[in-house]
Amino acid sequence: MAEAAVTFLLENLQQLVADQVSLISGAQNELEQLQNELDLMKSFLEDSASKREKGEVFKTLEKQIREIVYSAEDTIDTCVSQAAAGWVKRNIKLNRLSLAKEVQSLREEKVKPAFNEARMKFATLQIADAPTLQDTSDPRKISLLTEKKIVGLDDEADKIIKYLNEDSKELEVISIIGMPGLGKTTLALKIYRDSRIQYEFPTIIWVYVSEEYNKKDIFLTILKKFTQQDMSRKSEEELAQQVKEYLSTGKFLIIMDDVWTPDAWDQIQAALPKSNRYGKILITSRYENVAWRANRDRVPHRLRFLNQDESWELLQLEVFGKEGVCPPELEITGKLIAEQCDGLPLAIVVIGGILVDKLSSVTDTKTEWKKVSDSVQTYISNDDKNKRMENIISLSYNKLPYELRDCFLYLGMFPEDYEIPAWKLIRLWIAEGFVKQKPGKSLEDNAEDILKELVNRNLVMVDKMKPEGEVKTCHVHDMIREFCKREAALKNQNLFEEIKMSTDGVFESNISEMQKFRRLYITLAPEHIPYIIDTFNLLRVFDVNPIRFKRFPTKITELVHLRYIALSGDDFKVLPKDILNLWNLQTIIINTNSRTFEIKADILKMMQLRHLKTKAAIILTKQGEGKTGVNLQTLTRLSPQCCTEQVFDRAPNLKTLGIRGQLLSLLDNKSLANLGRLQKLKLVNDAFPRVASENPLQALPQPDRFPPNLRILTLSSTFLDWKHMSVLGMLNALEVLKLKENAFMGKCWEVVAGGFNSLEFMYIARTDLQLWTVSGKGDHFPKLRCLVLKNCEKLHEVPTCLVENFRHWTWNVSPNTQLPVPGKIEQEKQMKYGEQSTRRGGFKLIIAPGDE
Repeated sequence: MAEAAVTFLLENLQQLVADQVSLISGAQNELEQLQNELDLMKSFLEDSASKREKGEVFKTLEKQIREIVYSAEDTIDTCVSQAAAGWVKRNIKLNRLSLAKEVQSLREEKVKPAFNEARMKFATLQIADAPTLQDTSDPRKISLLTEKKIVGLDDEADKIIKYLNEDSKELEVISIIGMPGLGKTTLALKIYRDSRIQYEFPTIIWVYVSEEYNKKDIFLTILKKFTQQDMSRKSEEELAQQVKEYLSTGKFLIIMDDVWTPDAWDQIQAALPKSNRYGKILITSRYENVAWRANRDRVPHRLRFLNQDESWELLQLEVFGKEGVCPPELEITGKLIAEQCDGLPLAIVVIGGILVDKLSSVTDTKTEWKKVSDSVQTYISNDDKNKRMENIISLSYNKLPYELRDCFLYLGMFPEDYEIPAWKLIRLWIAEGFVKQKPGKSLEDNAEDILKELVNRNLVMVDKMKPEGEVKTCHVHDMIREFCKREAALKNQNLFEEIKMSTDGVFESNISEMQKFRRLYITLAPEHIPYIIDTFNLLRVFDVNPIRFKRFPTKITELVHLRYIALSGDDFKVLPKDILNLWNLQTIIINTNSRTFEIKADILKMMQLRHLKTKAAIILTKQGEGKTGVNLQTLTRLSPQCCTEQVFDRAPNLKTLGIRGQLLSLLDNKSLANLGRLQKLKLVNDAFPRVASENPLQALPQPDRFPPNLRILTLSSTFLDWKHMSVLGMLNALEVLKLKENAFMGKCWEVVAGGFNSLEFMYIARTDLQLWTVSGKGDHFPKLRCLVLKNCEKLHEVPTCLVENFRHWTWNVSPNTQLPVPGKIEQEKQMKYGEQSTRRGGFKLIIAPGDE
């Protein structure tokens, strides 16, 4: 992943040369030559990576190159920091000769020698790439767990068996997906041996596909079930034809275990007869896109984790050979150990092997088990028995495309069991330089694609989804987090290190050692923040959101390399003008309890600024001229008095805008209509010092006053009459509508046909609405697929035209709550409650009390 470091340094140099002429004057030639040499190095690394497997020699050279790039980066950043400090404090220009000499020394003593050495070693490097062929026919050889240790997952097996027994019009493919080590193969093996399957399917074939699959061996494995004839000399095409002929009639089940890529499935499925409706295929895969490629009409079955009882049962079987024989004095500790494995079968098996050793090799078993319980992750990480956990996750990691690897390892930076906001993760990746610029797409779009790919590969688990279908929050399993931390550490990638600070402010690692680390994940108290700022003057990311500051820490404005700032304060009211010193800054996140937030700097002069996010009403006291804020995409939440043509002309590429304050002034405001790229708008009516309900919004701007491409709209505390919903119905691009905190009030809402033609998701919360009716002929909400109703206790029913579209719904109400839907749905609820649809599409209704 040295290529990623080279790319980041190149982009920094390009920005430095283009934007900071006053600081680097006299050193441009040396910097441009360094750029050219780094360009060559980058191209070479990309070419080498695409042609060769990753051997240890390659990894060692990559690490050496990465360290040299880091050294170059630090040297240049230090010179620029010193220059900036002199420029800001004493108006002293940079010693131009010094920077030129430093860059020349870098090029001649480090960059060139490293590049030449890499080319020589790669030229002679020979790595065997012939895969080892495996027996694809015997499931006993590849199962993670032995037959006696297949426990739990009965409900999962029942679901899959039910799917396999369903009638179909053609060959049916059912997929089981999940993260590494979750037990997909084990579940498939459980189904393979189930008496119901053995009875139902006269022909059952197990095929182990694997990462390094051999198509010919797969066809031969299938044919062995039908003939003893030696077909090994036949071509792949002949074998595929033979397979199709044998499978064209009769009832069969083929279990294809561990399919890695859609291409692998495409090559295999060419030999399968689609017309045989009695045939079934069961696939296990780590990758969701494999499942969708195999069957676009059926939702892949995502395997769940073991519950606590199943985890304890499996641990007992692994340690004692059977359940219920654990000595009483070990049971409490044993259950705690099982719980800490977080339902991952492979982790339980690994830790079980460690506990078996403790039983046979020590006299005080209870004490030893307690030690394991106190450090489950450490014991699993240090397990030497083939390093099972690390090896199985490494298979997925090594298969990741080059540009995804740093993004994946970076997930280890987040605390254990932390629900990661996708918005934050994406901006951190960008700030760290992990995301490449691609033609026609923004960095944010590219980063979202990376996150989707990691989810698809079941390395990242989704917690919450946005209405528009994007990931809202996610997390990684503890075992994957530990892998990321180990792989990212100094001895491997030097991507980041976790550093802890004692209560008296002393780091566990000394300063000289920490200077070698590229990124630090530090646990510390607020009073120790100044030590961080003074010690690490090359910081790029300063995320200390959990700490509440009493006032804005102005000292951070000296950290001129910052790209990302996230701060919290009980009463932050001002962003100082010195924030302009941070010319690299991309993202500012301010969490404050204050209603207003005054920005004393002309932030639209900050060329790299992309996102400014706070819940307070932003007041821009310093407004310049010129379209300088071309990179600004997010601005939340702006005060209405600052919503002027002058501001929006200087930020023409806004995609997300929030406005908070007395919204009355927006009714005659035409400036929003000029934001042609704006997709998301949130309007919060804050009538302070008056109560919002006493100062309702009398109307909405006319449709032509809204941004023309608006996709997502949120209204809060506007207390509008329902008759004004017709205005929103005329917003042709609107896909998501959220009405929060009494956005609309009144007993009746009559919907006229012909509006909301693009609306897919609608959220209504806290309203006194009683009667919701439709009138006129034609489609009402023709594309609506999800309706969420919260705290709508007075609503009697939803329109019948919507009810007829319901295919899936979620009830989250107490048994005594009267559901605001017609009796027809009440009856269907009794039949289908608790069942999950296995097909794509459908309409979803969620009725629930409580806040979002």
